[in-house]
Amino acid sequence: MVLEGLSGSLRDTLKKIANASHIDSDLIKEVVRDIQRALIQADVNVQLVVSLTREIERRALTERPPPGMNSREHVIKIVHDELVRILGAAKDVRLKSQRIMLVGLYGQGKTTTAGKLAKFYAKRGLKVGLVAADVHRPAAMDQLSQIAEQVNVPIYLDRKERDAARIAKAGVEALKDRDIIIIDTSGRHALEDDLIEEMARVAKVAKPEEILLVIDAAVGQQAGPQAKAFHEAVGVTGVIITKMDGTAKGGGALSAVQETKAPVMFIGTGEHLEELERFEPARFISRLLGMGDIQALLEKAEEIGKEKDLEATAKKMLSGRFTLRDMYDQMEALAKMGPLSKVFEMLPAGLTGRMSSQDIESTQERLRQFRVIMDSMTEEEMENPSLIKQSRVKRIARGAGVETRDVKGLLKQYNQSRKAIKGMTSNRKMRRALMKQFEGMDLGGGE
Repeated sequence: MVLEGLSGSLRDTLKKIANASHIDSDLIKEVVRDIQRALIQADVNVQLVVSLTREIERRALTERPPPGMNSREHVIKIVHDELVRILGAAKDVRLKSQRIMLVGLYGQGKTTTAGKLAKFYAKRGLKVGLVAADVHRPAAMDQLSQIAEQVNVPIYLDRKERDAARIAKAGVEALKDRDIIIIDTSGRHALEDDLIEEMARVAKVAKPEEILLVIDAAVGQQAGPQAKAFHEAVGVTGVIITKMDGTAKGGGALSAVQETKAPVMFIGTGEHLEELERFEPARFISRLLGMGDIQALLEKAEEIGKEKDLEATAKKMLSGRFTLRDMYDQMEALAKMGPLSKVFEMLPAGLTGRMSSQDIESTQERLRQFRVIMDSMTEEEMENPSLIKQSRVKRIARGAGVETRDVKGLLKQYNQSRKAIKGMTSNRKMRRALMKQFEGMDLGGGE
């Protein structure tokens, strides 16, 4: 999970507020100390932490809750709002034709990020092309070429040319039919004069609408000076912070970059090409505090779902019919949304209970095993599970490489799910209301 240590500490602090019999100055001061400790451990600048927590304390002790909100809810909202404030405003990600130039030092993840961006825009229906303009790192062109193949987008590269600006110019021309052109550039170990000159020449010929600085979250508070230096050199329009899942310094990187007024547009949340998220401070902090991000979950579901398939499955379930095939399709859709740990991040903590990371991993493995077992079934068995008796259980177990108890465990889970759906749809009034509401939905996706 992104900033897991900070998230855990802040959630524990909010529990103190939520479980308190009443809110008084002693509790507020204790909460403020807890928040200070958590933020400093996440490498957030001490002065920023002090000013932030002073404001939380001032507001919590002087402001009255608005109508309809009790004092506990009001203090939690103050903590949320003040954390959002230090991260600044979100910058819109334009889903239209543009050229994007990536800049940054060596080892920050520029090339991988170029592939992640390509996937991000391609999934939203835009035609994307990549330009390999890193002429200094020997493996850069090979790496970007492999990524382009994985994402299924065209790439322009010229292994003989040593002038990055010439490659950028030729690449933009070669990919002029693409909506989005992403230009990967060279890095250095520091922001040296020759790098600044090269970036300026590439920008001059490529004419990018966005110049995005890629920074590794592990640099912590040094992200601020780095962002400022690049901004002064080439006019950075936004920042992408990578590897947010693997460091305790992510809080320092996020807050330091915001101080430079260069907005964070994306964060990298894992190694896979789909693990790139738009950075929206309010939603990010909600997830950090265990409040969930239902909107992000819905967007992710929309990305992987096919509207007509969803409509057919929903109507089938509302009619009271639920087969192993339906169960398999649901599991496949869930798997496409990414690791369960990241799906659970988007749900309010109250819905996921006290599931540990080990519990989540165990559940993920169980779902994977269920799919393997169903892959060993015939289509007839998937559509009519009542056919599966002891002899078939043994055959399915052999085919899946599991024990017969594992197959029986799947069937037990299926029967529990089927009964739950049947119970819901047996209520005629509820069923009619759901069907009526469903039929009124526009699942065709518009124009």
